[in-house]
Amino acid sequence: MTPADILLSSVHFALAALIAAMALIAIRVLRGPTLADRALALDQLVGVAIGFIAVIAVKTGFELYIDIALALGLTGFLTTAAFARYLALAGDPEGLRGDTASDKTEKKTAP
Repeated sequence: MTPADILLSSVHFALAALIAAMALIAIRVLRGPTLADRALALDQLVGVAIGFIAVIAVKTGFELYIDIALALGLTGFLTTAAFARYLALAGDPEGLRGDTASDKTEKKTAP
């Protein structure tokens, strides 16, 4: 087994693992249950996309992909920071803490 074969096998394994991670993260984005869960899942999706771009850069040998991954990382960080600032200024929007309707009714009816 040559080093090129090992590299190719590693790239294929990494791509399969990243695709599985993207699928699991997409489920978390869709199911929630809170806005914060969805925001963290989208942030993680950016991280996995950066990894995906890096693996493609290794596979193709095209170094410009690394610059694209860096730009995506900066954009993802700024998006997360902006969302956190929005949540801090907005207070506690409905459903952010994960309170369910039954929890709210119990709080209102309890003496």
